[in-house]
Amino acid sequence: MDSHQKPTATQPVDSDEADGPDEWDKRIIETGCAAENQRLIDCHYEKKDWRKCLTEMQAFRECWKKHGNDRRTDTKDAST
Repeated sequence: MDSHQKPTATQPVDSDEADGPDEWDKRIIETGCAAENQRLIDCHYEKKDWRKCLTEMQAFRECWKKHGNDRRTDTKDAST
């Protein structure tokens, strides 16, 4: 990555991570909303303000619901 290229969620930071997606990326990919997540991350990176990324946030939320991911984030007892 050169000094003018912005980082992305799926771009490896160094050569040790170039073997494939890390655990975080795998979880995002499994949601079915990796592209929407990346657009939201890119928007926030460029605009530095979540309030300026409401369109991207809404697209991510719609994707999240469409793929049934609400069940993934239900409140669970962490002690069990």
